[in-house]
Amino acid sequence: MGDIHGRLDLLKPLVEAIAADLHASAATRKVVIFLGDYIDRGPDSRGVLQFLADLPVIQGVEWRFLKGNHEQAMLGFLDDPSTGPKWCEYGGDNALRSYGLRVPNLAHRTEAWARVAADLRHKLTAREMAFLEDLELSLTVGDYFFTHAGARPGVALDRQSAEDLMWIRQPFLNSRTGFERVVVHGHTPTPRVHADHRRIGMDTKAYHSGVLSAVRLERQDRRLLQTIGPRRTSEARYGSEEYLPTDDAGVVLHTERLESAHAEIEGVR
Repeated sequence: MGDIHGRLDLLKPLVEAIAADLHASAATRKVVIFLGDYIDRGPDSRGVLQFLADLPVIQGVEWRFLKGNHEQAMLGFLDDPSTGPKWCEYGGDNALRSYGLRVPNLAHRTEAWARVAADLRHKLTAREMAFLEDLELSLTVGDYFFTHAGARPGVALDRQSAEDLMWIRQPFLNSRTGFERVVVHGHTPTPRVHADHRRIGMDTKAYHSGVLSAVRLERQDRRLLQTIGPRRTSEARYGSEEYLPTDDAGVVLHTERLESAHAEIEGVR
C-alpha cells in the first residue's frame, strides 16, 4: 500500500477490501506490506497510527510496516525538538494538530518546541510508540524488494543505506539501471500508479487526490486496489478539512489490472 498521510477515511475501506481479497485467495503465503508515510499532511495522523497499531491478527496473514521519511522525522523531533520547524514545513503541523497540539507561537525558540515534543510524547500511546520504533526499512518477498523511497542504482539491494531507502528520489527515478528485483516503493507521488521493469511506484498523493492505492502481486499477475474519496480543494492548506466530495457518495473501491506506464512525477519533500 502506498503513502497514507493521515487519510484514515481511505485506509479503513482499503484494508477491509484487502482482507476480503486475502480470505478468498489460495496463496500459500499472504503478506500485506505498508510502504510508510502514515502521518503528516492529511487530517488524521493519530487515527491512522492507532488503526495500524491495532490491526487484528488474521490467521495466515503477515502485516509488515515499513518506515517512511515522515515517520523518521516525527521520531527525530521527539529526540531533538529543534527539528520541529523543519518537520512542520512538510506536514508535521497536521500530525501535531491530530494530537490536539499546535506549532508554538515562539517557533524560533527551541524551548518552545521542547514543550511540544514532551506533550506529543505524552499523548502517544505505548502501542503507537512501539509501532513507530519497530518499523522496518525494507523487505524482500519473491521477485520484489519493498521499501519507502527507492534504492540507489549500482548498489546491491542488501547494501542500501537507510537514508536512501527513506529519502532517495531523482537518482533512483531517473536511472535506467535495473536491480536484482523489482523495487516497490512510495514517496514520490504520481497521478497514477507507475509500473515498469525496474519499479512500481505506489504513491498517488492520497492526502490531496483522495486516491489511496495498493497492488496485489501474485506470480505474474499485478492488480490494483484503490479507494477513492474526497479530494482536497485547491484553496485548502495541507491537512485542512476543506475536502471536496467525490461524484459518488462516500468512499468507493476501484480495482483493475496494473499495466506498465510512464510516470508523471510531482516534486514534493
